[in-house]
Amino acid sequence: MADNWTTDAMLDLTGKIAIVTGANSGLGYETALALAQKGAQVIVASRDINKGQEAVTKIQSERPKGSVSFMQLDLANLASVRSFAEHFAKQYNQLDLLINNAGVMAIPYRTTADGFEMQFGTNHLGHFALTGLLLPIILRTPKARVVTVSSILHKNGHINFDDLQAKNNYNQDTAYSQSKLANLLFTYELQRKFKAHGSDAIAVAAHPGYSATNLQGVGPKMTGSVLKQRIMVVMNAVLAQSAVMGALPTLLAATSPTIHGGEYVGPKGFQEMRGYPVVVKSNTESYSEPTAQKLWKVSEELTGVQYEAQFHQQPAAAHA
Repeated sequence: MADNWTTDAMLDLTGKIAIVTGANSGLGYETALALAQKGAQVIVASRDINKGQEAVTKIQSERPKGSVSFMQLDLANLASVRSFAEHFAKQYNQLDLLINNAGVMAIPYRTTADGFEMQFGTNHLGHFALTGLLLPIILRTPKARVVTVSSILHKNGHINFDDLQAKNNYNQDTAYSQSKLANLLFTYELQRKFKAHGSDAIAVAAHPGYSATNLQGVGPKMTGSVLKQRIMVVMNAVLAQSAVMGALPTLLAATSPTIHGGEYVGPKGFQEMRGYPVVVKSNTESYSEPTAQKLWKVSEELTGVQYEAQFHQQPAAAHA
C-alpha cells in the first residue's frame, strides 16, 4: 500500500455495482463520485429525493467513467429500508460494494419511525437491517464488500444494553458514540459470520477522522444554538480536513486489494484526525465477541431482520 494513498491508486471498477448511503452530500457524495469516476455503477441512496437527485446530476456533470442513479432510502424507517432492498433486488443481480455511510450526529433526542433513539436507530439499526435484507445478493456476488463508516468518537462509546434507546438518560454525544461503537461491533461480527459460512465477501470499517461536512452542524441548528453553530464553523475551518480527504479511508477499505476482512481504516495523522488512510485499531470493547453477539441478537429482535437463515439458504459465491 502506498504511503500516501489516494484515488489514483484505485483499480478500474467497470462492471461493479455499489450502493452508497447518504451519498447526497459530504463524505458520501465524495465516495460515490470517486467510485463512479473509476467505472462503477453507483446508486445514491438518500432520504431526501431532491437532494439525492441533485447529487446524481452533479456527479453526472463530472462525466464519470461509470454511471450513477438515485434510489430513495430512509434509514430511520424500517419500512423504507425493506422497500429499498426489494426494489434493488428486482433491478440488480449483484452488489459488489455496500457502503454504509449515512448517519446523524449529536442531535437532540428524537425517535425513528419505529420508535428507536434516532442515532442508534439510523446509524446502527438502519444499516444492520439494510445489510441483512441485501445479504442474499451480497453472498452471490464474488468478493463483495460491506464497508461501514464509524468514527474516532467510538472510543468514548459503550453499549448500554440496559437502556439502548437512551430513554432514561439521554446525552446526544454519548448516544452518538454508542452508535459508532455499534458500527464496529457489527462489522467485526459480520466478518466472523462471512468466514464461518465460507463466503469470500468481507466486512470492513472505516472512519474519516475530523472532516469538514455539514454533519457537525446539524445538532447545533436543531437546538437553535447560534454560538455552537459558529464554533463548529471555526473548528471545521481550522482543524478539519476536506471531505475529499475524509472519504479516502472509506474508498481504500472498499477497493484496495491489500485490505482484509475485519480491518479498520482511518487517517494516519495525530489522533487519527487527519491525513492519508491506513489500517488502524479500534477500542477494546469493539473487539469483544460476547458484546458483538449480544448486540447482534438484540438488533435482529428489534429490526425483525434475521441473518442466519439466509446464510444457510444462499450458497457462497463462486470465487472469481
